[in-house]
Amino acid sequence: MIIEIACGHRHSAAIESDGSLWVWGENTLSQLGGGTAENIPAPIQIGKKHKWAKIAIGASHSIALAKDGSLWSWGSNRHGQLGDGTFYDKMFPEQIGNENEWIFIAAGGWHSLALKSDGTLWAWGSNTSGQLGNSENSDRFLPCRVGNEDDWSSAACGWSHTIALKKDGTLWAWGSNTHGQLGRGESGDSNIPLFIGMGDNWRAISSKSNYNIAIKLKGTMWAWGENSFGQLGDGTTKMRHYPVQIGSKEGWRTAVAGIRHNAALRTDGTLWTWGPNSHGQLGDGTTIAQPVPKRMGIFSDWISIAAGWSHSIALRRDGTLWSWGQNHYGQLGDGTTLDRHLPVQVMKLLFRPEEGRY
Repeated sequence: MIIEIACGHRHSAAIESDGSLWVWGENTLSQLGGGTAENIPAPIQIGKKHKWAKIAIGASHSIALAKDGSLWSWGSNRHGQLGDGTFYDKMFPEQIGNENEWIFIAAGGWHSLALKSDGTLWAWGSNTSGQLGNSENSDRFLPCRVGNEDDWSSAACGWSHTIALKKDGTLWAWGSNTHGQLGRGESGDSNIPLFIGMGDNWRAISSKSNYNIAIKLKGTMWAWGENSFGQLGDGTTKMRHYPVQIGSKEGWRTAVAGIRHNAALRTDGTLWTWGPNSHGQLGDGTTIAQPVPKRMGIFSDWISIAAGWSHSIALRRDGTLWSWGQNHYGQLGDGTTLDRHLPVQVMKLLFRPEEGRY
């Protein structure tokens, strides 16, 4: 049974309940972690020596949490986004430090974040816009602490900015603000966390590019930042410097931001998508863009969703994994490189590399 899914720009991953980790798609910078640089169009298992709990994927790197709380990374490392103290790419999962107190991870374009059990937030990688939140603008090759607070609960990485939630339900942001993604109505980047108003009732956040999506406790959905392709879902292409509500409905359970398209689940198990659709990444059988959320398909048993550059993967309650959109690199995991405008089932996770190889 699959318990965790993630999308990078052009690669994907899943974790099964037995702790096995599976990856597929683009692999030009060894972001799949299987020891090669060849694209792989169907799931393969990596990191077989460990039991995995969480996976997060950036542009061309991956980070993962093992069930023992240790932190691991692999793939591209030109900005130090692997957090191992070097700028060398890694073809296999390698541990970051020797601590086992990590409980949450996030990966952006070229930076990464992780949360410890004591509530402290740590960041590393590219920092040209202050996205590490450490009051500096120099890249970091090892995890550095974000501020002095110890009450963080989750975080999300955009292209070159970061948003995070505190335990009190307040929302914070830092890094690049070229598209209003810091959500404060101000211009200019910030290399320290800034409070985004709008109360203390936020419960979920997502970012992958130059905009953000967030959900409040009552289930309303909000977005802000870049909107050139209608990715904010408010029916316009107007940039938003403050969070604006998407529609008027409550009942949104979770939402994920891709690079320019998005997907969200409602509490009734239905799946909704919006934004550009040139590769069928909205999964509605067309290549027509949608400026507001539109229900995808007839199923009402979706439980998890992830979005990448122009593809998406989603998990149904029966344990089957589905994907759609761009597939030039095999990121849909169906064994082909054909784009799919409707959901197709990811190949069953059956191929297991030789014992000890990974």
